[in-house]
Amino acid sequence: AEGNVSIDYRATTAEDLADAGEKFDVILNMEVVEHVADIDLFVAKCGEMVRPGGVMFVATINRTLKALGLAIIGAEYVLRWLPRGTHQFGKLVRPEELEKALGGAGLTIIDRTGVTYNPLADRWARSKDMDVNYMVLAEKGSV
Repeated sequence: AEGNVSIDYRATTAEDLADAGEKFDVILNMEVVEHVADIDLFVAKCGEMVRPGGVMFVATINRTLKALGLAIIGAEYVLRWLPRGTHQFGKLVRPEELEKALGGAGLTIIDRTGVTYNPLADRWARSKDMDVNYMVLAEKGSV
């Protein structure tokens, strides 16, 4: 591995990892939760795997008309950055829904931010605008 980093790749599910008792200091759910069948179950199982004092990062797409226009119609059908049908509008997750699921999993929200894309600069940046892409950082309290 480059940089002498050992990476353990596993083709599995969050549910199977949690049921096996796996624990991690950091869990990254980057552009995942908008694709799962049951967000509450998925987040709960991921929450089980966060060690006390550990954190979970979640990046996803908000369920707004603006997100429908930019993230689905724009990115999939107009610009073709992603295959058509990658995202289903009904599975997109509002921040309050995600935060409720994280709280139910025993995690406390530390930070939240929008993420916006500037096509002229070809650059992504943090933003107060959470209408399309956003991220949430949550922590599991120490025991």
